[in-house]
Amino acid sequence: MLQLAQHILESKAGHFEPDKFQDRYENAVVEMIQRKRAGMPVPTERIAAPAPNVVSLMDALKRSLAAEEAKTTSTKQAKPKKPEKSAVEQREMLLTITGKGGAEKKAKEQPASKPTATRQRKAG
Repeated sequence: MLQLAQHILESKAGHFEPDKFQDRYENAVVEMIQRKRAGMPVPTERIAAPAPNVVSLMDALKRSLAAEEAKTTSTKQAKPKKPEKSAVEQREMLLTITGKGGAEKKAKEQPASKPTATRQRKAG
């Protein structure tokens, strides 16, 4: 860790050149004093610094939930209604199945067998 700290300090280190340094706050105060001495109006409004891009996670979550709720509400309203099922379809769905040994169930599932026709010969 010590080596890492030394490396960071060495790479970030630089020579201070006071000629290139400008103190913006000091410059603003000096300008304000000079304006007062000259009898000029001094601006009372503050110069607003750009707002930092700080994100409140709770606010972002609330906005996300509100947007999702609005989206689901609009899609629910836009969906067309399904046509209602006919009585025949509903009866098919409501057939009862008895559970006595499964014989009745199997009989219902298998189609009734057709009686076989036997040919009779004419006596002739």
